[in-house]
Formats: sequence, C-alpha cells, structure tokens
Amino acid sequence: MPVNPRRATLATVAASAGVSVATVSKVLNGRSDVAPTTRSLVQSLLLQHDYVAPSPRRGDATAAGTIEVEFDTDINAYSTEIIQGAVDAGAEVGVGVVVSIRRGADRTTVWARDLVSAGRRAVIAVTAEMTARQLAALSRANLPLVVIDPLNLPRTDVTSVGSTNFAGGLAATQHLLSLGHRRIAYLGGPATAACNQARMHGYRAAMEAAGAPVVPGYVREGHFLYNDGVESGAALLDLPEAPTAIFAGSDETALGIIEAARARGLRIPEDLSIVGFDDTQVARMGSPPLTTVRQPLREMGGVAMRTALRLAAGEKIDSHHVELATELVVRGSTAPVSFAGVPG
Repeated sequence: MPVNPRRATLATVAASAGVSVATVSKVLNGRSDVAPTTRSLVQSLLLQHDYVAPSPRRGDATAAGTIEVEFDTDINAYSTEIIQGAVDAGAEVGVGVVVSIRRGADRTTVWARDLVSAGRRAVIAVTAEMTARQLAALSRANLPLVVIDPLNLPRTDVTSVGSTNFAGGLAATQHLLSLGHRRIAYLGGPATAACNQARMHGYRAAMEAAGAPVVPGYVREGHFLYNDGVESGAALLDLPEAPTAIFAGSDETALGIIEAARARGLRIPEDLSIVGFDDTQVARMGSPPLTTVRQPLREMGGVAMRTALRLAAGEKIDSHHVELATELVVRGSTAPVSFAGVPG
C-alpha cells in the first residue's frame, strides 16, 4: 500500500491494518491483549507509514517532558561538564535530562520516533556527526535539535552551540611563541570536525604571524582522546627535529602527550611545553597542572538546554549558531624555551 506523504495518524495505520484505532493504540502502548499476528502487522505498518506520536500540547500534564542529551563517544571529563550545565539549566524550569550514547548508525527514523514516544521535547547532540537523513527524521518527528561542538553541519540552519575555537587556538599558540618556542606542533581531533579546523587555523595563523614555519609532520589529527596523545605524541617526539612545544586539541590528548614524553625521559615543562584545550577537571589534576584554553563547557550545556526549550516551545531564535568566549589559563605545563633540554 502506498505511504501517504503527509504525517500518518492512528486512523491511517488502523485503516491499513483493517483494525480499530484502539487496537493500534494498544500496540503502541505495549498492551498484551493483542494477538501476535495483529501486533506484528500493526508494528510493520507503523514503520511503513513512518508514524510518529504527536508531541504533548502545552498545558498537558506531561508537557514538561525531558530533553535527550546524546553523545557518540563514551562519557569523559568533557562530557560531564556539558551534562552538568544542561542539568542545571533544566532544573531551573523543571525539565529533566536523559543522557544516552548513540553512534551515528543508531540514529534512524525509528530512533526519532522512539524519542517522541518516550516524551522527549528536543535533542541535544554533543560532538556528533549528523547526516541529512538523520536531520530529516528529527524534522518529521517535530523534534528540535541543538548540536554542541558539531563535527559537521550538512545544513546551515542547524542550531549549534560552540566556543571561540579559532581565538582559543590563536591564544594557545601565541602563548608558546611568547615563551620563545618556534618548533610548535598541533595534535587535534578529526580532520573534518569544525571545532578542530578552527583551532588548527588559529594555530597556523599565530605561527604565520610570528614568521615561525610549520614543520612537515607537525600537524596531526586524532579523536581528542588520551590514546591519541600517547600514540601521536610519541610519533612527534620521535621526529628527527622534535617539537619543543605541543598544542593539544583537548586536555585528554595533552595528558597523553605528557605520558609519551615521560616514557622518553622528557620533563614537563623543562624539556617540553604542552597546552591543552577545554579546562576540564583533569587539567587541574595533572602533574604538572595543565596550561590550557578554557572552553566554558557548563555554560555551553546550559545555553544548549535553554535554546532547545525555546525551539520546543515554538519560539524563534536570533541566531542558529552561538559562540561563547574561550580563555587561556596558564599553569605549570609551559615554560620558556631557554629552560628546555632540547635546543630551541
């Protein structure tokens, strides 16, 4: 049977299955008093018609709903800061937060429909790669989306929240240059990630302005993870002309580089200066404490939550992209190159 291009209703599915609307409702609600063959038929037609339960009306008892905060990687120090900001902002208006981990392939039409059925009012996706098909599924389900630190944006009208990544990359590199370093490497995240591109361009802009050449092999990509720092940091330090300073695209990566340096008998910051990015708890707990670019992660989570709630309420927003200011925080992992064991 051809699928109606308009949004399907319970009556549409019931007519296709030759059953009552009440029977379709029972299937949706997981009731047991439906014959297995009928249940299977109705479930198949719900998928065929791309049925999405209507969102709760304002004023309903369930209207407050919940907001889904989704990650596509395991929860880490960066994630917890985002979650705390979103939870705090939600608590101010009595809205709950559900945290989930979904890889890109898990985001399907069924995923969008299930979110609506579970009472979600909007989705906040963190450092997620969203495809046009996934965006369309959310749109059909009338679920607003806000992306934090997006890896890609297939449409320019997708609402996103980030920080001044270019300015942060510029400040981190200028700090190292001011200490006399010229052999400065950058170890970042995925090559296609918008936030990584901005940090890398800030690094390159500072190097070019100072007349410091970027040595071949000094710019490397990763996934902003600790193991990236250990592995790619080792590769950088084993180069014939090793860097005297490394700007890492995340605090986790920076700590991995510190471990790679220690395995080679190098001291931080006497032999190698390192700057991270994020200013999570691990930066302050490092040994030595990490010089890093503070990204206002809690504030970003809060802004994303408030924006998602505005979109869910049908309000218009002033801008599809919001950037919050970054700030360089100097601690013990950087020092003048004249102190380094490797000649500058």
